[in-house]
Amino acid sequence: MALRNAVMAALLEGEASGYDLAKGFEASVANFWMATPQQIYRELERMAGEGLVSARVVQQERRPNKRLFSLTDAGRAAVRAYVAEVPTKPTALRDELMVKVQCVDVGDIGAVRAAIAERVEWATAKLARFERMRARLLAGRSEDEFFATAERVGPYLTLLGGIAFARENQRWGELALRRLEQRAAATVGES
Repeated sequence: MALRNAVMAALLEGEASGYDLAKGFEASVANFWMATPQQIYRELERMAGEGLVSARVVQQERRPNKRLFSLTDAGRAAVRAYVAEVPTKPTALRDELMVKVQCVDVGDIGAVRAAIAERVEWATAKLARFERMRARLLAGRSEDEFFATAERVGPYLTLLGGIAFARENQRWGELALRRLEQRAAATVGES
């Protein structure tokens, strides 16, 4: 998937500056796509050149003027075309931590345990953010009410995917830490 598709997905929420998109990525598409602000700005320029987005300049008093981007009709058509494409295979897991865990028996077990603990912390913080986003999207409604009345359900469905991913990272990390601790205790007991 190209970054442009994630940018267009974010712009479905409405007009945004490059800065807003970069910040908003964390609150919208970050549960399935990561990009740096520089990548987003470059992509917006390319997309504007291709007529997929338009930009308008907003005068600001004490700050530099900002450009607000929105999808054009061509951009919306590109989103529809993208959605209609047959998806590629699911993304393969490429995770440096997993390589370190694979090597834990010949490496520094303390360093690996620290890295796993950091992953658990990351997942726990991510889950807390995602749950706040979930509450904001539901706005007091049950999921059934939300799906029956919401204008757009895609952001909520991707949020659920992000929640599942973070929960699984948390669950796996806690399990791995327990097992490594048990192994270390057994090894000490054998000495």
